[in-house]
Amino acid sequence: MPDTHAPSAPSASPVPPTSGATSASSAAPATPAAPAASASPAPSAAPARSAAPSASQAPSAPAVPPTPPVPLSALLAREDLGLRRIAGPDGDTVIHWAHTSEMADPYPYLLGGELLLTAGVHVPREVLGDPASTYFDDYAARITAAGGAALGFGLAPVHDAVPPALAAACDAHGLPLLEVPPRTTFSGVARAVWQLMAQARLAELRRVTEAQQSLAAAASRQDPVPSVLRQLAQRVGGRAVLYGPDGTLIAAAGREQSDQVARALAALAAVVRPAPAAGAVPATGAGAGPTGATRSTPSGRTASPASAVPASPVHTAAARAAPAGRPAPTSATDTAGGSHLAAYALGSGQGFVLAVASPHRDPGDHTIASVAAVLLSLLTGEHQSGAGAARSSALVRLLLGAAPEEVAPLLGGGGWMVVHARPDAQAADAVAASALGAALGSALVDLADGVVRVLVPAGREPAPQPGWTLGVSAAVAPGDWPAADAQAARALARARATRTALVRHGAGRGLADLLPPGEAEAHARALLEPVAAVPALTETLRTWLSLHGSWDRTAVALAVHRNTVRQRIARCAALLDADLDDPDVRMELWFALRRG
Repeated sequence: MPDTHAPSAPSASPVPPTSGATSASSAAPATPAAPAASASPAPSAAPARSAAPSASQAPSAPAVPPTPPVPLSALLAREDLGLRRIAGPDGDTVIHWAHTSEMADPYPYLLGGELLLTAGVHVPREVLGDPASTYFDDYAARITAAGGAALGFGLAPVHDAVPPALAAACDAHGLPLLEVPPRTTFSGVARAVWQLMAQARLAELRRVTEAQQSLAAAASRQDPVPSVLRQLAQRVGGRAVLYGPDGTLIAAAGREQSDQVARALAALAAVVRPAPAAGAVPATGAGAGPTGATRSTPSGRTASPASAVPASPVHTAAARAAPAGRPAPTSATDTAGGSHLAAYALGSGQGFVLAVASPHRDPGDHTIASVAAVLLSLLTGEHQSGAGAARSSALVRLLLGAAPEEVAPLLGGGGWMVVHARPDAQAADAVAASALGAALGSALVDLADGVVRVLVPAGREPAPQPGWTLGVSAAVAPGDWPAADAQAARALARARATRTALVRHGAGRGLADLLPPGEAEAHARALLEPVAAVPALTETLRTWLSLHGSWDRTAVALAVHRNTVRQRIARCAALLDADLDDPDVRMELWFALRRG
């Protein structure tokens, strides 16, 4: 008899469960023999922390991994597993992962979306022949309350058949129940789930890649904006709309939507559109947007007000969604009329918005729409404003010898910050760099040696960006751009070493500000003169000191081996004739490195 569903032998001392992965072992009986009926408490005897939450304490939706889920039908189609559905609905159930547990109450150990596998070790013997027992009903109810997707019941060695009361309970609670034959191990079921997830992920990545290529090709045609919209609508199986700064529908492609969906889509676009400047008069009249004002609900979705509210332009909604002093969101989602809606503010900063309506929302749809938003940002930004001409003029003047402070007014007034960024996964490309610049609110982007540099107006505070590690300089005048560039580079190195999404260059007055700048710089040059001729040594020393002498984190920040760091620091100590373990020496060197 294979040990297909038998619980693992218990350890000498029980370990409290800390995650779903440990719930099976924590439920093991006190002896290796078949468990007694009293070994597992009934669900009603579960600890208080596993009680079903009240409506006011309802947990948020379970976290879902970025991998596409697996349809339960695909798992049932695997002939090597021999799974059989014996109860529950026949709908389109999807599984996000598989988990084994022999707990009588698995609720505390589930995240939602699991195929829960059990051999019935926890089932008391006396409930099997008791028609008045509510054990199985309570058990199925707790799984459903935790968001479990399906239940798999293994045959042998504990039970020869699935208890009929469990099948009835699963039917009552709408929980799909699968019979797992003795020849199929739970690890084999879990492996099959992950194999199907890997196949789905590969298919989704292929779909996204093909969509990116088709969108890029569409952007190079004679009618780029309509072509991009047509490709986007085709890829998501819905409708794509480009709205102008005043809410006017500029272009659209794809399936026609109902009036309800069209109004909701225009209202969602208003939420992400930047509010008009003070004193601006928004457009009105036919085609200017939805006929009624919209508001943003506490849940983040938009809703139409009562008909008693007079018609007003869409800028009213944008102003309400983004109060004074707070920027409008760059994207928003909603549902209406059975359609999934999404809106993206284009990075040109001119108020253009891309809106998408689709009958379903696949994991890759957001990525595809984001690529289209970047392309449309480039297509609308340069032609709808003088920003492109101003940047071109600034570049020409710099090449002809003008100082940065002379050309800065062409790019906008005020101070500037430099942002250095590296992607967390694959290397950055031009599209990803443009998308990052759009998210940071600037079209002044440079990609070189795997690092994206963005020049951002000081009024736009950079925020952490998913998938990126950022280093941000202090706000400086145009004449200090090179110094800000160095600050951002050091901040990025520290962010990568500490695994922090965003690190800002330190600001504020310190002891160094109490000294005359000339004297401080002269002292710094004299102190660092022995190592100044070797930039690698000064940079390693600066990074090593900033990370409190950590060899490993310094090696990560500089992308070198830790032995290289040790050799360079030893060389610095020899050239400086100083004890780098002395905190006073470290303080003086840090002062010199910051002033030098």
